[in-house]
Amino acid sequence: MMVQTRWYSLRRRLLTLLLGGMTAGWLATMTFSYFDAHHEIDELFDAQLAQAAQTLLALAGEYDDDDDIAVVDADGHKYQNKLVFQIWDDRGRLLLRSRDAPTVLLADADGFSETHDDTRGHLRYYSQWSKERQLRVLVGENHHMRDELIGRIAIRLLIPALFGLPLIGLWVWFAIQHGLAPIDAMTEQVAGRAPDRLEPLVPATAPLEISPLLNALNGLFARVEYTLGNERRFTADAAHELRTPLAALATQAQVALRARDAEERDHAIAQIVASSQRASRLVDQLLTLARLDPTIGLTLGTVQLGALAAEVCAAHGAAALDKNIVLELDAPEDLAVAGNADLLRVLLRNLLDNAVRYTSPGGQVRVAIAAAATGVLLTVSDSGPGIPVAERANALLRFHRLAGQDTDGSGLGLSIVARIAELHGARFELADGIGNPGLAVSLHLVAA
Repeated sequence: MMVQTRWYSLRRRLLTLLLGGMTAGWLATMTFSYFDAHHEIDELFDAQLAQAAQTLLALAGEYDDDDDIAVVDADGHKYQNKLVFQIWDDRGRLLLRSRDAPTVLLADADGFSETHDDTRGHLRYYSQWSKERQLRVLVGENHHMRDELIGRIAIRLLIPALFGLPLIGLWVWFAIQHGLAPIDAMTEQVAGRAPDRLEPLVPATAPLEISPLLNALNGLFARVEYTLGNERRFTADAAHELRTPLAALATQAQVALRARDAEERDHAIAQIVASSQRASRLVDQLLTLARLDPTIGLTLGTVQLGALAAEVCAAHGAAALDKNIVLELDAPEDLAVAGNADLLRVLLRNLLDNAVRYTSPGGQVRVAIAAAATGVLLTVSDSGPGIPVAERANALLRFHRLAGQDTDGSGLGLSIVARIAELHGARFELADGIGNPGLAVSLHLVAA
């Protein structure tokens, strides 16, 4: 089941996250500031109540017991009609009060206290006796005065947010647009490229955060260019190699058509059969190599390498007998490797096919399997002409054949072996074989 990509706008997400975070932070700051200001204002007003009470106590010492009650008028301040005070003596006589203060005791408790009723609202009082407990002062204020002041502070905190957040939002949007501009430029550069333009992307300016993506993309371009180059070379080489047997087929067919006798015709037909076999072997190897090229995961299992080698050696027994070649197999039955049985069979078949083809009549081919420190060592050695040390790296290239060889071949056998070894993570080595010089092909495989 194909997983569908969930697309989203990076600009919109960044704008939402940044503005949402700033708004939440601003609201949290406003809330904290509101409650902190409320607390500090309460503390300030309570201190003023206590200070007013102590001031009135100091002034009240001038009153005599025979003085009539005095009423202090307001001076017109908007908050003053919300302040009340009383001065009482120790005999319960009201000596002095504000204009709005009642003639009854404001509060019974000493210190701070609060009352709430429908007539006077929410009031907070402070009561204090003189040192000799002859005079008592009560000062009160309407709590609405504090709430009104806190409300004004809250409004002044909210106004900058109402005007500031839209401006900050515009700036954040502009910053996001400017910050993502290099990505847009790179997108346009990729979209405007022709399919055959695989050179690295080199933007004039780019943020460091997209450097890994840019490097990965340039690496992909390099790999695609390398793969396409290989495919072009492979196609050209394959066309060149196929041209030879096909030309031979056409030539021998014309010879057969113009044959003057049965012997000449039979010879031409035999050459047609040989050319057909050579072309068929080349096509098989091309198909095998093409199947190994894609980077796909292998289905690995436990492969008894000795049994597999015995099967492949038996298939090549007749060809070895035709050339009087001694074909030896030294393979313990208990050695197993982790690999793909079909591909390992192709690998052994190509190694033995090369060894038998290039070994002179009366020569020797040996297949040896042994345990090694790194896993399992597979070695196919022969007494053929070998490959010079300087040419061994080129021998793994497709269609590469040594100069001066008259043995039929396509130059793909070792390329296929090297590719299968690479897919299995095996170490591949070429060395001298049996006799002088001979060739030995060794593979270090992973043990099961």
